[in-house]
Amino acid sequence: MKKLLILFIAITSLATAQKQNIAIEEIWDGTFRTERMNSLNSMNGDFYTLQNFNIESQSTTVDKYSYATLEKVETIVDSKNLADLKYFESYSFNNNETKLILGVDEESIYRRSSLGIFYVYDIASKSLQLIDEEKIQEPTFSPDSKKIAYAKNNNIFIKNLETNVVTQVSFDGLKNHIINGICDWVYEEEFAFVRAFEWSGDSKNIAFLRFDETEVPTFSMDIVGKELYPTQQVFKYPKAGEKNAVVTLHIYNVEEINTSKINVGEYEYIPRIKWTNDSTILCVTTLNRHQNNLNLYFVNALDSSTKIVLNETDNAYIDIHDNLTFLEDNSFIWTSEKDGFNHIYHYAENGTLKNQITTGNWEVTDFYGVNENANTVYYQSVEDGSINRTIYSIKLNGKDKKRLTNASGTNSASFSKNSAYFINTFSDANTPTTYTLHNGKGEQLKEILTNNVLSKKLEGYNLAKKEFFTLTTKDGKFNAWILKPTNFDSNKEYPLFMTQYSGPGSQSVSNSWNGANDYWFQHLTDQGYIVVCVDGRGTGFKGADFKKVTYKELGKYEVEDQIESAKELGKRSYINENEIGIWGWSYGGFMSSNCLLKGNDVFKIAIAVAPVTSWRFYDSIYTERYMQTPQENPSGYDENSPLNFAKLLKGKYLLVHGSGDDNVHVQNTMRFSNALIEANKPFDHAIYPDRTHGIYRGKNTRLHLYNKMTSFIKENLGKKENKLELLKN
Repeated sequence: MKKLLILFIAITSLATAQKQNIAIEEIWDGTFRTERMNSLNSMNGDFYTLQNFNIESQSTTVDKYSYATLEKVETIVDSKNLADLKYFESYSFNNNETKLILGVDEESIYRRSSLGIFYVYDIASKSLQLIDEEKIQEPTFSPDSKKIAYAKNNNIFIKNLETNVVTQVSFDGLKNHIINGICDWVYEEEFAFVRAFEWSGDSKNIAFLRFDETEVPTFSMDIVGKELYPTQQVFKYPKAGEKNAVVTLHIYNVEEINTSKINVGEYEYIPRIKWTNDSTILCVTTLNRHQNNLNLYFVNALDSSTKIVLNETDNAYIDIHDNLTFLEDNSFIWTSEKDGFNHIYHYAENGTLKNQITTGNWEVTDFYGVNENANTVYYQSVEDGSINRTIYSIKLNGKDKKRLTNASGTNSASFSKNSAYFINTFSDANTPTTYTLHNGKGEQLKEILTNNVLSKKLEGYNLAKKEFFTLTTKDGKFNAWILKPTNFDSNKEYPLFMTQYSGPGSQSVSNSWNGANDYWFQHLTDQGYIVVCVDGRGTGFKGADFKKVTYKELGKYEVEDQIESAKELGKRSYINENEIGIWGWSYGGFMSSNCLLKGNDVFKIAIAVAPVTSWRFYDSIYTERYMQTPQENPSGYDENSPLNFAKLLKGKYLLVHGSGDDNVHVQNTMRFSNALIEANKPFDHAIYPDRTHGIYRGKNTRLHLYNKMTSFIKENLGKKENKLELLKN
């Protein structure tokens, strides 16, 4: 029996030894790339389209597919047949799907915005029509398909496709002063939209926002580039407590060729405009500067009269979303946290609440739409646990709820326009992304795409299993996961490396497949580290109270939770309480910096990438949503700013930033560096020239960054233990 046991151990050890460890180079060279479906565009009826690239002909196509069979029905357009267009990068349909807008030579401006050259392609005649010889933004068909509205040089233009006549709608656009129909930097970043103009359903009016950013302070960044002299990127960026752009609402009448300015009361922000199903009625969302008083206005385009149909207030803040949906009778669907959890509500056209459709101590996490013929609403929620996502249907009256996806993990649906089908994207911590076709009742009809090839490849690697658990500290119970080395021995002590983001409403502990960082964490377990992630107070999907407890105190409770979590984890026999590190990016970098300072008796090292070091440096909309202004809440800003606690630094600290970060400016890192220098505290430092917030552009950028961080960890955290681990391996 003893010989058999020894033989079994030997065989097991040999099998483990034959598996390879994940190399950092593999993370960034595509070795573990997950195969994905191209983004599909749901069409009228039971069809969808995909943009494909034909390697053989080196051309771009828009191909039409059947939901029922998943087979290609036809190629709608192929760039090889277009004399003036060898390829295209984007496409969008008109309402009746007889025309397309095709975009080429697109160049990024900020996170969501871009410029490009655009054409109209007529499917029947196979003709191509250039919209404008210059690069433009956001070309959009009128509902009757006779015109295109677009933005150029901060003004709005309309092109008549039948006559080729171009009409200029606004004339005062000027860089860094006036923007018509396109969002300024802070709206784009924080309210997550670019196109600030909308056609009415009858094509007679265009509603648009005008941004007067003349008084907004200017921010500038040196761009090193490759020329002899650097250039400057100069743009308007309202920091917390500073002046915002003055945003006003206007309606342009296409037939009368005149513009009306609309009065929608007192407000600071207009984060959404949307025409209702009545083509004469525009719905406008307004917010006060504290973002805790929201109004929905109905604006009559015929006489510019306005009325409030919904008012919502909150003791902390209200998140902006895109779940406003109008039904045929102009009643509307709206989601709100007003009962303590995010749920779906149905309001009459006059704003009277008809009913709350979903209820319970759980969150609706996505709203997919309504099938009015079946009186059915489709949504995603955390009813299966806050780390999971599941798809459900429910009647408009709140009855007959049905679970449409069975597997526990992360499910995300893409419905056909008529709700007859949906494509489900599923993954969990152990299953790479799979795509399956379902009917509207949730029945699976076909498997579309799996990542079995990736799964098979990963069988040849030493992979630690991600274990989910609840971590209890003196301040609460938190979702967490842990990765242990594959040769884990509970009788040994291991250094601990903690990862987190921790921003308001975020989630880092989710039952979903790996991102790039997960492979890095696997690499670290191969080096003898235990890796843990904890979502503390302020994170999302556990109710409004849990999320909003950090209001006016960003970095207080979240930091306390990471420190207390590290202490609790350090009590475990297999974790060395004297060898604990933490890292984070952006908000997570703000957190890791504070943890090393305020938890200097707990954390030995920290890495901060692109961190906020004072919320006084960050933009108005995001920061004031959670903090109010620095003038109103100076202690909230200063008592949680790493700048004011540099003298507490004891451990090893690596500070990283991209010098071209238009979001979290490198100013944050420079000012904190100065504070550390004045406190005579040694630290490690890395600046990535011209890289933006993601630090990814340029050859080997991510590889270099992750090699640097890994070396820093190995040199400063559990160094002695890691050498022993590597010798044993």
